[in-house]
Amino acid sequence: MRKLTSLFVILTLMITLLIGCAPKAPTAPTVPTTTSDKKQEVVTWRIAHEEIDGSVQDLYSKRFKELIEKKSNGAVKVDVYPVGQIGDATQQAELLQNGGLEFGIVSPGNTGTIVPENQLFSLHFLFSDNMDKNAELFKTSKALNETLSNLYLAKNIKVLSYWTEGSMEWTSNVEVNTPAKWKGLKMRTMPSPMIVAAYQAYGSNPTPIPYMEVYSGLQLKMIEGQENPLFAIEEMKFYEVQKYLTLASSNLYMTTTSTNPKFFDSLSKDQQQMVLSTIEELRPESFAIQAKSNGAALDKIKAKSGIKIVELTKEEREAFRVASKSAYDKYAEMVGPKGKEILLQLQAEAKALQ
Repeated sequence: MRKLTSLFVILTLMITLLIGCAPKAPTAPTVPTTTSDKKQEVVTWRIAHEEIDGSVQDLYSKRFKELIEKKSNGAVKVDVYPVGQIGDATQQAELLQNGGLEFGIVSPGNTGTIVPENQLFSLHFLFSDNMDKNAELFKTSKALNETLSNLYLAKNIKVLSYWTEGSMEWTSNVEVNTPAKWKGLKMRTMPSPMIVAAYQAYGSNPTPIPYMEVYSGLQLKMIEGQENPLFAIEEMKFYEVQKYLTLASSNLYMTTTSTNPKFFDSLSKDQQQMVLSTIEELRPESFAIQAKSNGAALDKIKAKSGIKIVELTKEEREAFRVASKSAYDKYAEMVGPKGKEILLQLQAEAKALQ
């Protein structure tokens, strides 16, 4: 019995030694943490516009924000700045030029001293009263998207699209349904030499003042009239301090969606494509936004005020069209051959779409 016990102990020791000498099984390799496991870095882009909260430009800018943030899966955050938050309209354009702003809604009326040729948008009766035809023109025009855009680019502004906020209408203290009734009228205009020339053609006294000072200017009789799309007339309550609203549709309130070229070039190809596809998506939406806003604005003005609404007859419009021709000559004189070339090319393109 003692021998059996000793034999068992010896066998147990031998088995233990054999197990200890056996090679160890390899351990599973450690999986390195990849950059995709880390929290995604979010960048912020800013877009500034020239109007107040809830305006056409504001609705457009907020839609731009929504689309960019969605397409980037949250990698890009867009902050929207209405007018006054980072300067007035002219200061915003300068910020865009200098790289202090990524995107801006920049209107020709506020950048006439930067790109004088863009003042063709201030000429009256240049565009069709058919918005579908205008939409096609703005999308396909080489005069705008190539020739004029290259002039913007030379001044450090990259235009991504041209679009309209609707037809320009007039409010005034006196009836202005004929050019003769404009004589001496103090008409508020944007700080654009060509807009000034357009209203001088009717015999008025154009008076450029900042947009946010128009209401008080009308109230204090510093100015006697102003022009704007219907949505602006309603939201700024100009109808409260004016007697007449003339549905003239003398021209379109044009604007641009623009960016700083150095900033745009710094983006990846995917980011650039994301921006461009968003701009294309917003083309038809911008027309829908302005149509809805301006239609609703006219209804509100009619409901809220006793302002007299005057719609120009075909004959009255023709009288203004004839009177405005001197402004076309002034444009060619002010901007030289290149501007005249753009105007003639644009007129030919517009005629081809009729």
